[in-house]
Amino acid sequence: MKFDAILFDFDGVLLESEYEGNRHIANFLTANGHPTSAEDSMANFMGLSGQDFVSAVERWIGRPLPPHFEGERLAENERVLLEGLDPVAGAIAFIRGLPAELPRAIASSSSTHWIATHLDHLGIRDAFGEHLYSGKEHVERGKPAPDLYLHAAEAIGADVRRTVILEDSPVGVRGAVASGAHVIGLCAGRHCAPDHAERLRALGVHDIAADFEDVARLVF
Repeated sequence: MKFDAILFDFDGVLLESEYEGNRHIANFLTANGHPTSAEDSMANFMGLSGQDFVSAVERWIGRPLPPHFEGERLAENERVLLEGLDPVAGAIAFIRGLPAELPRAIASSSSTHWIATHLDHLGIRDAFGEHLYSGKEHVERGKPAPDLYLHAAEAIGADVRRTVILEDSPVGVRGAVASGAHVIGLCAGRHCAPDHAERLRALGVHDIAADFEDVARLVF
């Protein structure tokens, strides 16, 4: 390994949840009178959570969200948690190929319940143990602040300057770059548009990986 530790974002890096989640948001907004494509949703909301997400959607539609939006989102999340989602292509093989002694963690804007449940579905929960860190639960400032990545690096005993981070969203990339780590912009998920790599490069990622074979060449 060229690095002492590795940190993973989750949605869109290991789990094909970004496209499905943004497709659901787009369908909801369109059905409620605000024509929105999955691509629109990914361009404007991807990587955001909590009030930052709500504010971005409300700016897009120009008014407060309908009161039943939260219930619709919760129902969709429960369905997905029950049924599971596909992994990003190559993710599981990459995780299984990591040296056993290499410190690693997940640092995600999603809840630890979401992360752990989907890791169970994917069959790779054991690869991370308890090192699942959420911007909603472990830090006061989530992404795009660097705090979550700094917290995760400290929790696994790693110097963030000797750590590599895999990120896919502009919001996450800003936090990862600000942490001082080496950042790989991953464009392997279904949500990544043709200009996605260019967007991540503009935010300061050190490398771009089109798939996990590229990631392997960059980190080993």
